[in-house]
Amino acid sequence: MNRFEYASPSTVESAVQLLSGGAAVLAGGTDLLSLMKDGAAKPPRLVDIKGIVDLRGIEEDGSGGLLIGALATVEDVLNSPLIRRDYPSLCQAAEGIRSPQIQSVGTVGGDLCQRPRCWYYRSGFGLLARKEGRSVVVDGDNRYHAILGTEGPAYFVNPSSFAPPLIALGAKIRIQGTGAAREVALADFYRVPTSEGQKEYDLADNELVVEILVPAAGGKRNAVYEVRAKEALDWPLAAAAVALEMDGETVRSARVVLGHVAPKPWVAEAAARALTGGTLGPEAAAAAGTAAVEGAKPLSKNGYKVRLARVAVKRAILRAAGMEVA
Repeated sequence: MNRFEYASPSTVESAVQLLSGGAAVLAGGTDLLSLMKDGAAKPPRLVDIKGIVDLRGIEEDGSGGLLIGALATVEDVLNSPLIRRDYPSLCQAAEGIRSPQIQSVGTVGGDLCQRPRCWYYRSGFGLLARKEGRSVVVDGDNRYHAILGTEGPAYFVNPSSFAPPLIALGAKIRIQGTGAAREVALADFYRVPTSEGQKEYDLADNELVVEILVPAAGGKRNAVYEVRAKEALDWPLAAAAVALEMDGETVRSARVVLGHVAPKPWVAEAAARALTGGTLGPEAAAAAGTAAVEGAKPLSKNGYKVRLARVAVKRAILRAAGMEVA
């Protein structure tokens, strides 16, 4: 591990001032420290934000929505009565993070900004995993790589657990830089890089995610379903989050977001269209699952993820509708 400076500010303003020249934010540290040990991240300074009290907590806003501090932990999400009452999809996403240690220290903000788990990236090949101008993913071991959004050179998958359900719920994030804070729809926060110098999210070097703003649930039925190889701590092979606004038994509007199948959380608009105006049931859920993977382009070893994504969408819809089967 390379030598680095360490700073522990007590305010957001002082933290932002320290975020320059390639400095990295240290919150729970569950991802950053691993990157540093692997040599994939070599920040000259760590800015430890754990002492900034204003970034903690989960509370209701004035309009019935939620304000989630960037330092709220996975455990805080699981223990929040506000979230359990109206946002079961967030609890389900938190429950998927099986390690008690990570639940106790891992933060929501850190999860949203988590770097890809791609083993090529973490072995030093860079975010786009290229060698001598060619992708090492295409001809290599791509079992866990993307099946959607691969028109460009990026094949990694976004690893966030909370991003798909938060995007389905229409969440925004508040970002603080050296000037005025800005709010960004979480769906627009993520992007697919086309060159090695680009990040996979819209965050400048001197900016910090400070808060997540979740609209009032308004009775929306919401759920997450993850498909994984084992029940112990592991990242899903595919995941789906849904938020359904109902008019009696009819779906008035729908939002379907896939996780772990594309370089960013994948908003499946075709799946939402398949659900809107209809009633919920196994056939409608299966049709939405099929629509969600339209245009998928699997690589040589990850074709199985097309079926898993389809199943994840179907089961997330049935879970949200209270029709989940064992």
